[in-house]
Amino acid sequence: MGKVNTPAWILEGYDSEDAYNKKKGVKAKKKEGKTFKIRKCPKCGSDKVNVLLGKEEGRGTGEWACTKCKWIGKNIKEDEVTEEEFMKYLDDKGEEVA
Repeated sequence: MGKVNTPAWILEGYDSEDAYNKKKGVKAKKKEGKTFKIRKCPKCGSDKVNVLLGKEEGRGTGEWACTKCKWIGKNIKEDEVTEEEFMKYLDDKGEEVA
């Protein structure tokens, strides 16, 4: 069993982790509970995107393709939403929820 490390915000003399994150410019905060990722095309905003596979089976190139506007690229938009927001998104889209 290893030693417990002192957090960086204490070592640098900040009063709280929030103050440290604000000073360093860290904005991402983990959401409570279950979260879902919605991937969208940066060009048209459609959620009909698929990952592209490489020439070798099972090897991804890291690229995405939009089936609506035929966009291909790596910089896909990813929205992280809570379970309630995801259920509302599915209702608005018209998907059946079991």
